[in-house]
Amino acid sequence: MVEINFFGLINIVFALIFSPLLIGIINRIKAFFAGRQGQPVLQPYIDIRKLLYKGAVYSRTVGSIFVAGPIIALASMLALLFLSPFGGIKAFLVFPGDLLVFAYLFGLARFFTVLAALDTGSAFEGMGASREVTYSALSELSLFVGLLALTMMTGTYSLSQIYSSLKTEHWLSSSASLILVVAAFYVIFLSENARIPVDDPNTHLELTMIHEVMVLDHCGVDFAFIQYGAALKMWLLGGLIVGLLSPSGESPFYTFSAGLCGIVLLAVITGIVESVMARLRLIRIPQLLVGALVLASLAVIIGVR
Repeated sequence: MVEINFFGLINIVFALIFSPLLIGIINRIKAFFAGRQGQPVLQPYIDIRKLLYKGAVYSRTVGSIFVAGPIIALASMLALLFLSPFGGIKAFLVFPGDLLVFAYLFGLARFFTVLAALDTGSAFEGMGASREVTYSALSELSLFVGLLALTMMTGTYSLSQIYSSLKTEHWLSSSASLILVVAAFYVIFLSENARIPVDDPNTHLELTMIHEVMVLDHCGVDFAFIQYGAALKMWLLGGLIVGLLSPSGESPFYTFSAGLCGIVLLAVITGIVESVMARLRLIRIPQLLVGALVLASLAVIIGVR
């Protein structure tokens, strides 16, 4: 049975408006550590606005999949907003097993992004698509195992019910499992959002890129959809981490405010991580993702015991 939570609309509105701000915060933190003035915090909004006013140019070799890829990817992120809890607040739509739909909508967005890259016939984009699929196989498995640990902890199969059920008592009784899940989710957060040390969103070296190389041929409105979808993805995955660190309380206003503070703090931490770490070699990235899988698996094992 589907439960509708109208308070979840607040999360949708905030995500639609403020998700690009997370990227601006990360860029400002990186500029601070590098001793530069850096871009304005609102630069992602400016970039998306400029792209929306530009036309799209398509190669003669591409087909309808290339055109549909950014649209379907963005539509998947928008659909995820209706299933995503935030800071202990339930999502707009709640039903048993919605965590599976949540995970597979991420897979749907990736699937069409990869197909769009392959549709160009470019060797560079095919290389990026191959890397994306390889690494995502590990990150998606880590996500499922982490969600399994949370399911065992709360006894429910709904993502919103899981996060709304987490109380301070869970941190007192199952702190080890929760810490392991948070660590695993943060590695997934860095990987899925193409952040250092997994990928560098600002690089121009095609041989080292993963996500950015898949969208080299997109421009104009299509690229605006990709950029905005990436910002929404960062908000959604960040919400999974913030929801664990800010258990639900008595007041929805307090809970949601704590979630907003947490998502901003997560962006700051990500900027610091990118400033003090170098990008890993490509052969080391699977080891990092396997490490996230091991952390999530340990959380399951501790939960069983």
